[in-house]
Amino acid sequence: MSFLNVIQYRKIYLSIAASFVILSWIAILVFGLKPGIDLSGGTEWQITFQNSNVSSQQVENTLALNGLNEFTVLNFGGGTFLIRSNQINAANHQKYFNALKDKLGDLREDNFSNIGPAVSKELAHKAFIAILLVLLGISLYIAYAFRKVSRPVSSWKYGMATLVSLVHDVSVTTGFLAILGKWRGVLIDTNSIVALLVVMGFSVHDTIVVFDRIRENLYKRRGKQINLKEVIEYSVKETFRRSVNTSFTLILVLVALLIFGPFSLFYFVLTMLVGTFFGTYSSIFIASPLLYLKYKEQ
Repeated sequence: MSFLNVIQYRKIYLSIAASFVILSWIAILVFGLKPGIDLSGGTEWQITFQNSNVSSQQVENTLALNGLNEFTVLNFGGGTFLIRSNQINAANHQKYFNALKDKLGDLREDNFSNIGPAVSKELAHKAFIAILLVLLGISLYIAYAFRKVSRPVSSWKYGMATLVSLVHDVSVTTGFLAILGKWRGVLIDTNSIVALLVVMGFSVHDTIVVFDRIRENLYKRRGKQINLKEVIEYSVKETFRRSVNTSFTLILVLVALLIFGPFSLFYFVLTMLVGTFFGTYSSIFIASPLLYLKYKEQ
């Protein structure tokens, strides 16, 4: 497995990572991120018709004829629709419900949520702070945890390598969400934030496993001349199968959820699937080479 010589081929692996990050930020800047109602305010209304043949166009036409403006309708299949719009008051809520029932047949209301702009602004602010604190907290924790391995690489450099890897994971996953927002109308909501945090947690877990094996191998060679390149490559090879098997197990579960799970969770699961793949890549092919680059800079 010569491709596991992560130090020998570090320029290739780091270039691939940098390319994905740059493309992701281009997608974010060009397409933007479309916030959901929990981050921007508005109404989210889920309904299900007894007639499963009702189309999105019929729902849109009925609502538009009754005065609802600036809304989107997502078809979950089986007669279930999710309507997102500006805030709808109680009187108009009943009006639209009756109009849909009269025009398209019996239906039930699965969920109706109104979120004001003040609440959504606070949620968006807290979500942003949460991601920053997780990034900072993980980096500081790893720097502290590896404080006893100060040679030949300072412990804080383990934290910095982890931070860069996590920034890669968050950037690529967020870029993917921007592309989904452009082509599939996917919105950034609290589920998206949860998916990002889960991806970060899984990625850092893999990174710590690799770093811990590097620490063990460095400890075994204490008092001897250390070739960090050999130690890192040997440690990666030791943990590679474990990392891949763990990721593959999670990917199997996520694929099953994509196929058999509810449509309402489809993009949440898809986001985690993409993040898991790139998180595994960063743990093996980014964090360790970055650690060696930091060593070479000394």
